[in-house]
Amino acid sequence: MAGPQRAYLQTEGGDKIECMFNPADLTISKQNTWQPAGEAKGKDAPELRFQAGQSATLALSLTFDTTRTGKSVTDHTNLLLNLMKVDSKLPGADRSRNSGRPPWVEFHWGPLNSFKAIIERLQLKFTYFASTGMPLRAKADISLKQFNDEGKLPLQNPTSYTPSLHAVHQLRPGETLDRVAAARYGDPNRWRLIAEANNILDPLVLPEGTVLAIPEIGVRRRGGDRG
Repeated sequence: MAGPQRAYLQTEGGDKIECMFNPADLTISKQNTWQPAGEAKGKDAPELRFQAGQSATLALSLTFDTTRTGKSVTDHTNLLLNLMKVDSKLPGADRSRNSGRPPWVEFHWGPLNSFKAIIERLQLKFTYFASTGMPLRAKADISLKQFNDEGKLPLQNPTSYTPSLHAVHQLRPGETLDRVAAARYGDPNRWRLIAEANNILDPLVLPEGTVLAIPEIGVRRRGGDRG
């Protein structure tokens, strides 16, 4: 059975920004504008006429952790910040008129993909640092807003299973997946849940310092708990 698919952002320029951990949830918002057709004399409410649809939004949170490598997590978060900068190479840009825009992106996760969207809001929170002050872990809250009308649903072909991130665990010397499962879930037999969430093929060859995503206990594959 194939391991879990990693989510990523596909940029207008063709670059791919991979998520270190898949998001725990996705929030979709969509609004339409309606206006009264006229006065509602003798009625409790007027009849409404449709005016226009509003851009859909997609909100998600991503976790980035470079504890294992010791490199700055800003190597990853800066890729997101760059998506909010004006790109003069994009269609419609004209320096003589001071016109330009940041690129649109698409969110992909296995068979699921979003509409073309711009990053309307990005909030980065750095939560763990090395003794030197170098940031090693960050949470990115992202709000995507529909770029144009493609006639697509906010999300296409959604899947019912996702290994949501509950915590991050770094392996200590001599620690094994069954011991981690026993400590996190109270059941060493649930080590397979951790292995699947991290796409681990051989749980016996994990080096010290490996950073693991620990999925929520309620997350299960179709057909029941395999642990």
